[in-house]
Formats: sequence, C-alpha cells, structure tokens
Amino acid sequence: MPEGTFSPEHHNAGVSLSFDELKIGQEFYIPSRTMTDALFSAFQLASGDNHPIHYDIEYCRRHGHPNMLAHGFQVAIQSAAGAGLFPHVIGDSLIGFLEQSSRFLKPVYVGDTLYPLLTITELTPQRTTGVLTVKSTIHNQNSELVMDGTQKYLLRLGK
Repeated sequence: MPEGTFSPEHHNAGVSLSFDELKIGQEFYIPSRTMTDALFSAFQLASGDNHPIHYDIEYCRRHGHPNMLAHGFQVAIQSAAGAGLFPHVIGDSLIGFLEQSSRFLKPVYVGDTLYPLLTITELTPQRTTGVLTVKSTIHNQNSELVMDGTQKYLLRLGK
C-alpha cells in the first residue's frame, strides 16, 4: 500500500487463518473480568431477570449464599468469542455462530474474577464450509472450574 493511502480492508488486528490452518488444541484466551455490582445491574436490566437471588443480598444470605449469585447467562457470556482474539484469527472465514451449550458447575458471586478460555476440539470440513467446535471453560480466581460448554462456528474453507 503506497504511503498516504488508507484502505479499511487492510485495517485489521493481525493475520487471519483459514479453516485448514486451524489446529485441534489451539487455545484462545479471553481477558479476565471481575464480576462487579455494576455488571450484575447491567445484566439484570438487559435480561429482565428479576429473581432476588441476583440483586437482594439479604435474600441471598437467607438462602445460604455469601453474596449475590450471578445469572447463568451472565456467566456464559464471559466466554463470548468476540471478547478475545478468536474473531481476528478466523477473520473473514467466519460465516456464523451455530450453537452454544453450557454447564454451570460452581456458583459465581459479586467480586469473583472469571478467566475464560476457548480450545478447538473439532474441525469438521464439509464441501465449501467447515464446522469449528471449541470447548469453552471459565475458571474463577481460586482456579475452580465454574462453567464449561461448547460453541460451534461455521467457517468458509480456504482463504
């Protein structure tokens, strides 16, 4: 690109890989995030979920919880692939997000810090596309696995 010439098509975060260049076991870290009161309030507002387990500290204590309990979907969205480098690595190969599943294994409370990770577990080529499956895991600050699941993406084959 000549000096002084700008093209939005060349403005990207790095070199993207094609479906064929991805490898099983490849990992994509998503930045950690501490679950604050503000995040709880924002999620409650966005989701409309008004169960007191998510916003009433005294209700939580009466039911054996030390603090407010995170919504399950609030935990799951911490594994959103777009929050990390994953979408930049697959670049223009991405056609769509196909599927997601989650298992909630430990409670997440206000003040917990979550560490999401995506790991490629399966690459299923088709005629002109391929399905990329990643395992999603989220650990807390105590190295406890609080959520695991899978996500599937449809990608174009080749560059």
